[in-house]
Amino acid sequence: MKAIVLRELGSVDNLKLEEVPDPQPGPGEVVVRLHAAALNHRDVFIVQKLYPNIKLPAILGSDGAGVVSAVGEGVSAELLGQEVVVNPSLEWGDDERTQGPKYRILGMPEEGTFAEFIKVPAENVNPKPAHLSFAEAAALPLAGLTAYRAVVTRAQVKTGETVLVTGIGGGVATFALQIAKALGARVFVTSGSDEKLARAQSLGADGGVNYKTADWGKQLVALTGGGPDVVIDSAGGDALETSARILKQAGRIVFYGATTGLAKNLDLYRLFFKQATLMGSTMGSPREFAALLDLYAKEQIHPVVDQVFPLAEAAAAHRHMEEAGQCGKIVLQIA
Repeated sequence: MKAIVLRELGSVDNLKLEEVPDPQPGPGEVVVRLHAAALNHRDVFIVQKLYPNIKLPAILGSDGAGVVSAVGEGVSAELLGQEVVVNPSLEWGDDERTQGPKYRILGMPEEGTFAEFIKVPAENVNPKPAHLSFAEAAALPLAGLTAYRAVVTRAQVKTGETVLVTGIGGGVATFALQIAKALGARVFVTSGSDEKLARAQSLGADGGVNYKTADWGKQLVALTGGGPDVVIDSAGGDALETSARILKQAGRIVFYGATTGLAKNLDLYRLFFKQATLMGSTMGSPREFAALLDLYAKEQIHPVVDQVFPLAEAAAAHRHMEEAGQCGKIVLQIA
């Protein structure tokens, strides 16, 4: 099969299209002929040597959708030919509250989705929502699951609440917007790009502010009529500090990243007087992945796809992500 193989770190130009052996399913496994895969910042961080425990050579890619082409011993033959989405969470464990010691993410060290075929445990494939294209379905898994856990499981967003999603444009933030709107919340966003703010409002956001303005927190309080009940954040740093200042009483902040670094001036006094809750979050369990797909099917939501590249142009796709100009997911078309 053809696959994108990374043998050297440091540059996206090291992502090369190669011929590698076809995967063969073992007991309890399936092989999926992939039609599409999607990029995540995890892939970029690996290339840039900013990810722990990197093992090379590697086939990156955590997100994929396609058709089951082979099944291993103990797996029902009824799966053959089914259109599926791959769950990239491997061995989450038995505790819904947190991942277990064997937990890992598909795509390094296990071979990932930047390939024509992939082998995964049968329990890691779910039926593709019928209303989604393969490109849309491939866009959903890692970022969608992260957003679902943050918004639904951790923040427990309710109808009528006001939610702030920081850094709109990235995959998780865009999914968080869609999921919170589906739950009946008012959703406001921040971005350093006025174009992305306008795009978010076309996707259902109730408003937004540019975080490059010095008083964006005050602007948001005025815009929301008192500040957010919930903040979904991936930046950390100044964004988290401002979010804590404008949060409503008994508000919740869920953060799933720290792209701008530590929040060195986080006002703990303000947080405890507000009875606020600060929560970390990651990806999620198989139950949450199934619930995510059910929500998108029930509400007929379409993931936002920014741009589609052929598999052979994986390096160009990574370069596009590095430039941070996307709004939605970057997808590789395979079949």
